[in-house]
Amino acid sequence: MSAKDRIYEQRWLTLAVLSLSLIIIGLDNTILNIAIPTLQQTFQASASELQWMVDSYILVFAGLLLTMGALGDRFGRARALTAGLIVFGAASAFAAYADSANALIVARGVMGIGGALMMPATLSIIVDVFPKEERGKAIAIWAAVAGLGIGLGPLLGGVLLENFWWGSVFLVNIPIILGALVLGRFLVPNSSDPDAPRTDIVGAGLSMAAVSAIVYSIIEAPSLGWTSGQVLAAFGIGVVALAIFVWWEQRVKNPIFDLAFFQSKRFTGGVLAITIAFFALFGVVFLFTQYMQFVKGYSPLEAGVRIAPIALGMAIGSARSHLAVRRFGTTRVVTVAMVALGVVIASLSTVTASTSYVYLFFALVGMSMSMGFIMAPATDAVMGSIP
Repeated sequence: MSAKDRIYEQRWLTLAVLSLSLIIIGLDNTILNIAIPTLQQTFQASASELQWMVDSYILVFAGLLLTMGALGDRFGRARALTAGLIVFGAASAFAAYADSANALIVARGVMGIGGALMMPATLSIIVDVFPKEERGKAIAIWAAVAGLGIGLGPLLGGVLLENFWWGSVFLVNIPIILGALVLGRFLVPNSSDPDAPRTDIVGAGLSMAAVSAIVYSIIEAPSLGWTSGQVLAAFGIGVVALAIFVWWEQRVKNPIFDLAFFQSKRFTGGVLAITIAFFALFGVVFLFTQYMQFVKGYSPLEAGVRIAPIALGMAIGSARSHLAVRRFGTTRVVTVAMVALGVVIASLSTVTASTSYVYLFFALVGMSMSMGFIMAPATDAVMGSIP
């Protein structure tokens, strides 16, 4: 059997290994939210320190995603995945035994580096090993796994905090990572772009500066105020860096990101839909883990159980999305799902301390199901727009 035939025969096993890698990225986006009250007591952490324990991961992840994707394309996607798993695992171990709030914040930032290496590699490998007619289904599974990780994070965190110490929410990554490393050695083929030019260092630096500064301003705005000098300065730096990035990418011979992609309505619409969906998802998970514990008075486990329906809705939506797209088309499915998401988010804005959990249950399932119908088709549209 040729190498190409073997890759085709093993494609679903490859997807299973990629799913192991992907699920820890989703888990660590939300698992720490449920541990915030425990961490506040352990480290006597300030509100700002607690916020950065959560957000340092997201900030570094977002800032490096484009650069790490380009490096994976050039030097090998499986290699990038392996490197990301190792970095993520080492940082998880360090985080579990951190002795201060600052040490934990640094560890979370390093985990963001690992996540930025892994995420684009998993998607590129899927595109590489699956034929076009199966790619939509594979990406739907990919999106479902990502959503499951995000939705199950609070539940798993609650179980661990109920039975172990807070560091267990990080150590849980280790066996998953070891399994992915061992299986990946045999089941994940390495691939790269043979025509990939040298990395656009200037573009990479500008993209990191732009994304990091803008994300930083969004993170700090709720606590410092949208009109504070620090927030406005960070946002201004991000906008200027973004403008220079656009100017540079239009002139450099081998850009790190080809802005011509935005001429495609499918690409632009898909990116916009994914961005809105993720903002909504992370915001709701963060707020409701705190709402369940601080307002409702639930334990971490009780709160995690009540937030777990997010995983259920995401799984259902993602699993059925490719069938809906086949019948109605990507544009209609994503548009209807975006409208539904907006309606549900608006309904969640009316939640008070006395709101029934039955109301919350259906709202959370409806929100996450809408996201499932957005994420997979939008991701497939984006990837299908890239030559």
